[in-house]
Amino acid sequence: MRGLICRGLRLEFIAALGMALTAPLVALAGPQSTATTMSAKTRTQNGSTVATLAVAVAGEDGLPASGAVVVEENGRQLAGAALSTEGRSRIEFVLPAGEHNLTAVYTGDATHQASVSQVSGVRANAASTPGFQITAVNPASVSLTAGQSASAIVSITAVNPIALTAPMFVTLSCSGYPDQSSCSFTPENVEILPTTDPNATEVVTSSMVITTQAKSLIGRAQPPAESHPVAWAVLLPGALGLAGMAFSVRRRRWLSRLTLVMLVGLVTVLGATACAPRYNYFNHGPPVNLPTPSGTYTLQIIAQSSNGITATTQSIPFALTVK
Repeated sequence: MRGLICRGLRLEFIAALGMALTAPLVALAGPQSTATTMSAKTRTQNGSTVATLAVAVAGEDGLPASGAVVVEENGRQLAGAALSTEGRSRIEFVLPAGEHNLTAVYTGDATHQASVSQVSGVRANAASTPGFQITAVNPASVSLTAGQSASAIVSITAVNPIALTAPMFVTLSCSGYPDQSSCSFTPENVEILPTTDPNATEVVTSSMVITTQAKSLIGRAQPPAESHPVAWAVLLPGALGLAGMAFSVRRRRWLSRLTLVMLVGLVTVLGATACAPRYNYFNHGPPVNLPTPSGTYTLQIIAQSSNGITATTQSIPFALTVK
């Protein structure tokens, strides 16, 4: 019996030693390779060609990857988006007229290597009406640590500017950014001028800034709560007195007026003490800043213009990763 116990202990020791020796080898293996696939479809919407791209990324173990993907054309970034928990993303944006060779680039994460899909060729028809298109965002994906900022250049190309009879103003904004973050554009409004040259290509740009927030590292010390017997000696009898007078206001009209005056006085006293936000701010300091939640997000860059009758809106996705 003793020999069996000792043999079992030796087997457990050998197994534990084997796991300890193989763990560093697994860690040294590094991120696993991935495979990125993309399919592209186009449709006509309001005289423009809209491309819809379905992207999927999986690791060599067959499980879905996480992070962001970027759509490129000849090395030029056009749009970006976050992968879902299934390792998929649906990216949709308007394409300029002509032939386009698009690829999806997976940027990788801590456990997955980057990868590139095969080229998908699509054709976009020329728009029939004057307008604009968001043609690129450079870069189309950024990765930040909470508290950092990043900028990207948004390019807007005029469509049929020869048909314009007056300058067109386009307003830029974004949506979908996480809490404790902000998104701004400089300039926020861009102008597209009419032209008489049928071959003219006008491209205007705006700088987008994404700002995240870090958690406060230093907070003002909270003073210990103190009991003030004098304050309780005044407030407690006063509150009991008001409660007692409330039962008599139906019989005596002058008591109702006196009660109202005393209530106003009580509120004034409370507003000048620790119950007031101003008092709390100066004596306890501002609240601790919350950090921008970590994760990968798909923002929408929105461009809108109106001629007073109809409004034209276009959007393009942008990937933001917060660590």
